Amino acid sequence: MIEKSLPESVGSICKKYKNSPDRLMDIAIDIQHAYRCVSPEVQLDVAQFLQMDVVDVQSLVTFYSFLTEEETGKIVVRLCNDVPDKLAGSEEVAVALSCELGLDFDETSEDGQFTLLRTPCIGMSDQAPAVMVNEIIITSLTPDSARKMARQLIETGNPYKLVKEFGDGRNSNDLIKSMVNNNLQLRGPVLFSGPVTGRGLESALKQTPKDVRQIVKDSGLRGRGGAGFPTGLKWDFTAAAEGEQRYVLCNADEGEPGTFKDRVLLTEMPELMFEGMTIAAYAIGASEGLVYLRGEYFYLKAFLEHALELRRKSGLLGKNILGHDGFDFDIRIQLGAGAYVCGEESALISSCEGLRGDPKNRPPFPAQKGYKQCPTSVNNVESLCAAARILEHGAEWFAGFGEARSTGTKVLSVSGDCEKPGVYEIPNGVTLYEFLDMCGGRDAQAVQVGGAAGHLIHPTEFGRRLTFDDLATGGSMMVFGPEVDLIDVAVDFLDFFVEESCGYCTPCRAGNVLLLERMKRIQNGRGETGDYEYLADLANSIKGTSRCGLGQTSPNIVLDLLRHFRPLLESRIGDQDRNLRASFDLDSALKDAELATGRKSVHNQEGK
Repeated sequence: MIEKSLPESVGSICKKYKNSPDRLMDIAIDIQHAYRCVSPEVQLDVAQFLQMDVVDVQSLVTFYSFLTEEETGKIVVRLCNDVPDKLAGSEEVAVALSCELGLDFDETSEDGQFTLLRTPCIGMSDQAPAVMVNEIIITSLTPDSARKMARQLIETGNPYKLVKEFGDGRNSNDLIKSMVNNNLQLRGPVLFSGPVTGRGLESALKQTPKDVRQIVKDSGLRGRGGAGFPTGLKWDFTAAAEGEQRYVLCNADEGEPGTFKDRVLLTEMPELMFEGMTIAAYAIGASEGLVYLRGEYFYLKAFLEHALELRRKSGLLGKNILGHDGFDFDIRIQLGAGAYVCGEESALISSCEGLRGDPKNRPPFPAQKGYKQCPTSVNNVESLCAAARILEHGAEWFAGFGEARSTGTKVLSVSGDCEKPGVYEIPNGVTLYEFLDMCGGRDAQAVQVGGAAGHLIHPTEFGRRLTFDDLATGGSMMVFGPEVDLIDVAVDFLDFFVEESCGYCTPCRAGNVLLLERMKRIQNGRGETGDYEYLADLANSIKGTSRCGLGQTSPNIVLDLLRHFRPLLESRIGDQDRNLRASFDLDSALKDAELATGRKSVHNQEGK
């Protein structure tokens, strides 16, 4: 139970953030960490301290998966259940954890010690199965190691004692001390080409903001988050928009299943990202920046804040940066709390403002009215890192890699059935076949490019080039070997989208449920020929009428199966020659009838 002194404690937390409603996200996260919930009673206290309506506090708390109204256990075990984890054996790990802890999933132990949950992608697909134990990440689990981990937790009650060794790269830093591996398989010629020297920022400050924007435009840099919008043009729009204050937002909320490249950049090259943000601020006239760090990467927060403090001490952040009079800029870390939709830039902005991560109607675009209704440039981690290298080495140098409309390099997160999963920085223009040879996935029956919201690529298309104009990757690549059931994959993706929909618009909220139900029917061998037309019509309707990118891309997996994997669907079509329709499930119908009548059917009576 929460003690009566809690309101005073809540008050101190609110005071830390100057009782600002804009910082409600931080306040709620701190309360969750301290008291294992944000109860309705506490929501009332928060509303009073912040002088806001309690319904707005409740709306935020109930939206994010890492915030709860009911008290969780002291130790929350979150097993990742995305597709790469399932392919790696997460269901067997789930059984082991459940048995050892004596809990079903979504349960809390009677003594309040443990809560066992499933969670979507936590950015560890290259070392699956993975689990979050409070803020500690444990990877490459087996049923045996999962049981051992659970016993250690029961004996010690301390998740930090699980960390026996450190991962590769900078994961051994005193402020990280993580068992996570970066698995940096290929250091390319741009982002991972060398140390961060500061020369990019020095070069920018010797030129006008307009000149800096022109250099970025001349480089051909396009956004590395998936959409591929020209970065320099976005900066132009933001600089030209009306408003006294401007903001730079770094989107480090890579919640797309199978994507983890930004995690590696954050771990290995945070200084490069911060330099890119500072250059962007100079180019658009911003004085404040925010890094939206997904809650799953909480373990990196102290490390990133330390890197920021070092930059302040070196004159790279703060007042009159590098002696440039009038150029004041600083950065803070904004922590997320588990919501896939916050990867969409307008939803991310809402979350930064202390609101539900609801996507906003556009126009206006963030460049015109974004954070706090001010002109805002939202760029992802990789894009900002690339901008810093461009100012360091020049537009022509960057454009020398890749192709004319897809210049530079692309960082890929690779998981699934391949010999060398991990992170690769490759020049744009490499064919998918060449890349599969690189990572050891030559026998793939399909590749999911761009995460769950991307596209399922058939082997006949492996000759396509990894470019914005041919096969845009978004930074994720899941390799599916010959034994993978692609219909199971589709069902898992759709289940994920149903769970992660914000529920604002009907096409996404209801349409994805209908897609999932029909695909489950096919998965169970009860599909009918009429399902093809039904799925195509429904999928295209959801894509064409949904409000944001989630609904506009969620049906891709179904449409790709219909276009390129039709024989697989046909193999699940039921027997059309029998009297009953294939979709009709006699056992299920009998159970429904028994419930309605309150008696057993004669067909289910013993001996009948």
